Amino acid sequence: MKINETGRINPITTYQKQGEGRISESARTRKTDQVQISEEAKAMLASRQPESAERKQRIQELKNEVASGTYHVDSGKIADKLWDFLK
Repeated sequence: MKINETGRINPITTYQKQGEGRISESARTRKTDQVQISEEAKAMLASRQPESAERKQRIQELKNEVASGTYHVDSGKIADKLWDFLK
């Protein structure tokens, strides 16, 4: 028995055409990323104080205390600041 291949569909081109359709659809529906900064974050950024010489000196003192192991944490001050922030 002999089979003629004259009516056979080329499967490779069929799959290629399907892939091309998907690419064009995804290109049309491509979305861009967006970033939104909340009002609270904007307020926090606005409240930052510029670096002054006194502040830089205090930061250096704190670094030295931490490095030498003499830095003491006052838990009462931390709790007060957190309480004011959380209100």
